[in-house]
Amino acid sequence: MAVDLLLGLQWGDEGKGKIVDVLTSNYNIIARFQGGPNAGHTLVFNGMKHVLHTIPSGIFHDSAKNLVGNGVVIDPVIFKKELDKLEDQKVDYRKSLLISRKAHLILPTHRLLDAASETSKGKAKIGSTLKGIGPTYMDKTGRNGIRVGDLEMTNWKEKYRALANKHEAMIDFYDVNIQYQLKELEAEFFAAVDVLKSLTFIDSEEYIYQAQKSGQTILAEGAQGSLLDIDFGTYPFVTSSNTTAAGACTGLGVAPNQIGEVFGIFKAYTTRVGSGPFPTELFDEAGETMGRIGQEFGATTGRSRRCGWLDLVALKYACQINGVTQLMMMKADVLSGFKSLKVCTAYDYKGDIISHLPYNIEAENVTPIYSDFKGWKEDLTQMDDYGQLPKELNDYIDFLEKELEIPIKIVSVGPDRKQTIFR
Repeated sequence: MAVDLLLGLQWGDEGKGKIVDVLTSNYNIIARFQGGPNAGHTLVFNGMKHVLHTIPSGIFHDSAKNLVGNGVVIDPVIFKKELDKLEDQKVDYRKSLLISRKAHLILPTHRLLDAASETSKGKAKIGSTLKGIGPTYMDKTGRNGIRVGDLEMTNWKEKYRALANKHEAMIDFYDVNIQYQLKELEAEFFAAVDVLKSLTFIDSEEYIYQAQKSGQTILAEGAQGSLLDIDFGTYPFVTSSNTTAAGACTGLGVAPNQIGEVFGIFKAYTTRVGSGPFPTELFDEAGETMGRIGQEFGATTGRSRRCGWLDLVALKYACQINGVTQLMMMKADVLSGFKSLKVCTAYDYKGDIISHLPYNIEAENVTPIYSDFKGWKEDLTQMDDYGQLPKELNDYIDFLEKELEIPIKIVSVGPDRKQTIFR
C-alpha cells in the first residue's frame, strides 16, 4: 500500500491536527515525519480542546498505531507532559504509541543554546519557538546528536555528558546573559527519559515497510508548513527540517515512488507567527477581525499570529513542490461577515508582474496584486452539507480550484471534528 501524506501549505497553523483526527478512521498507522515540540496540533471533539506537540494526531483513536518517525526531534520533558495529559483523559497510549530509534533527542542544553543564539541576534532574530529544535537538528547534521536508540546503550549518559559540556562552552561563546540551573533541568530531563524508555522503540523504516507489504494503510503527518521548509521556505525565517513532501521520505524511510495521495491543507486566508516576510499581511481592521474571530494565537507559543488575505502565488508554489493531489480549506467560517474578500493572484516584483514565488519576497521587492470577491454573511458553523454553503463561498472555492487545478475535497467550518464538510 502507498503511504498517503498530509501537510500544511502555508506558514504552519493550517489545521493539520484536526484533519488527521478526522481521517484517522481510514488508516491503520499515523506517522509523524519531522519537526518536534515547536508544533502545536489542536483537536476539538466532545466539547474538549486537545493540543499535541510531538505525538501524532491519531492518538485518540483506538484503531490506529501512532508512530513518531526518525525525522522528528523529541524533548523527553515535553513528551512526558503530553503523556500525562493523555493519561488524565484515559487514553491507553502504551498499546498504540511507537517511537523510532533513529529519532533525535532534545537536551536541556539544546534549549539553552536556542535561547542564547536568539538573544544574540537582537533585532535580527528569526522568531524561534526556543524549544531547542534548531540546535538539535544542527547536532544531527553535525553527527553529534543523541538518538532514542542510544537510550538502550550502556554508555548513553557518557555521550550525554560530553555533548552537554560542549553545549555549555558554546553558550559561553555567545556572551549573553542566560541564567540557568543545569542540575535542576537535568533532574527533570532524566526523570522524563525514564518514562520515555518505558515506551516501545522500533526500527521504524522496517516497521513501515512490513506494514506496507501486509496491506496496512498509512498516513504521514507533517508539522509546520511548506513555506517554513529549510530549503524551500522563506529562508532564514524557516524551521530546521524539511516540511515538504520530500521530508516524509527521509523522515520515515519511505521511497518516493511509495507516496500515494498528498493532502494539502490551507486556510481560507493566511497567517504567520514570528518574524519573516508576509506580502499579504493586513494591519487594518480586517486583519484584526481575522485574528480575533479565528482565535489566531500559537498553540505552542501563545504568540499572536499575523493575519492577511489568501496568497495564491505562494499557495500555487506550495502545491507545486509537494505534488498535492487533494486540498482541504480550513477556517472558511472565520471569513463570514466580510463584505468583500481579496486574493493575491500575482506579485509586482521590482516592476515586473510575476505569478511565481521569487527568491526574495521582502516588502521592498514585492507588492501583491489582488482580485476582489464578494463576501458572505451566513454563519457556517452549523452547516454539515456542501449544499448548504452560500453561493459566494462556492464561487470563492470554484475560483481557487480553477487556479490551482486541484480539487478542494474538504471545507472546514469550525474547530470541532464534526464541523467538517466533504465535497
